[in-house]
Amino acid sequence: MFLETILRDFFIYIYGYSNNVFMTVLAFTLSFVAIAYTGYRVTVSEKMWVLHQVELLINRIPMIRTIYRVSKKLVNLLGSQEKSVAKEIVFIEYPKDGLWVPGYVTNKVGEMLVVYVPTSPNPTSGFTIIVHQSKVVKSSMDIEAVTSFIVSVGVDLHQKEELEKLADLERAGISNQTSK
Repeated sequence: MFLETILRDFFIYIYGYSNNVFMTVLAFTLSFVAIAYTGYRVTVSEKMWVLHQVELLINRIPMIRTIYRVSKKLVNLLGSQEKSVAKEIVFIEYPKDGLWVPGYVTNKVGEMLVVYVPTSPNPTSGFTIIVHQSKVVKSSMDIEAVTSFIVSVGVDLHQKEELEKLADLERAGISNQTSK
């Protein structure tokens, strides 16, 4: 109803201005095409010119620039699968042995991994740790599944085999400790 009211008022306004049905239909059609084309250009182009200018302005303000840059990187970390900064998903025993948390590998230097460990229910809050790759268990889950698991506070776990794999590691670890 809202859209109908706007379109009807627009059509009446144009008709009242020109008092010619042909001119009214032509103006209405051209307006619609212009709006549709603008929408198409916005969705096709990676960055709109106006947003680019706003970003340039933000980058000139010292404190805001730092916050914006870090926030943008964090959004890219948790962004879509194609653009994500996270290279893989791992499980880490943290804060002590026997407790497993999922993490996003964001960087790798030699055998050391930089892992972002998100907290529930807000994956944008968390902490970063550096850990040896032998201390992590690689996950077959994708970024979307892990993020959904974190946001749902563990309720949304579609890949139960992940927990079984961790349980098997725990049993193997316990049996190794008892044999020592």
